[in-house]
Amino acid sequence: MTTTAEKASELLRLHTAPELLLVVNVWDAITATVVAQTPGTTALATASHSIAAAHGYPDGEKIPRDEMIAAVGLIARTAGDLPVTADLEGGYGDPGGTVARAIDVGIVGANLEDQMKPLADSVKAVEAAVAAGEAAGVPFVLNARTDAFLKAGDRDPEDVLADAIERGRAYLDAGASNFFAPGKLDEKTVGRLVEALGERKVNIIGIPGSIDLATAQRLGVARVSYGPWSQNVALTALSDLAADVYAGGGLPADTRKLN
Repeated sequence: MTTTAEKASELLRLHTAPELLLVVNVWDAITATVVAQTPGTTALATASHSIAAAHGYPDGEKIPRDEMIAAVGLIARTAGDLPVTADLEGGYGDPGGTVARAIDVGIVGANLEDQMKPLADSVKAVEAAVAAGEAAGVPFVLNARTDAFLKAGDRDPEDVLADAIERGRAYLDAGASNFFAPGKLDEKTVGRLVEALGERKVNIIGIPGSIDLATAQRLGVARVSYGPWSQNVALTALSDLAADVYAGGGLPADTRKLN
């Protein structure tokens, strides 16, 4: 049986290896099982939006922390020896305590959102999360996320990029393993982030219209994840099935039994 510390070390290695780390986000035991059994999977990542939706809550820390911890713990148990990184949103007002609880249920990495709070407060949150990993004796892989691009509004793009780089440097200096900048970022923006923060330090999200994986690899991105979009793909297939059934059709001929 692989220990929590060994899983954390493997997750860190995957982020620093030359190959682009790809993680398809999951939200419950069955999706974790399906992705874990898919050839090519080296790690799992949860999506807070998807877990919240599956439990009947909107995104944004509306799901109680206890329910979120229980959900990511179930995924970690389902994953077996694969390392699991969890989306813990902004830390539920207690980033250190939330990370400590996540480690207790087998999680070895996490996204932590800054939600564009004052930089000093965001740095303290990163420091608390890092300290929780150290206290547990686990090389916890903290993916410090900025919402600078998601909340850019009508700000000058250069100012947004400068803000993101400032925050990225501060989070990495505070002990974060990686810096996550979700949003529809073009090749030039991703390249400038990597140039400023270092190769294998920047993580991005795959969304419709984002840069392709080969470009992300060439630019030196560490990881591409898919957030709630993997759930959107599954729900699109379910919606299409329902519409087809109601129109007199049935199951697609290439449907496989995966559980």
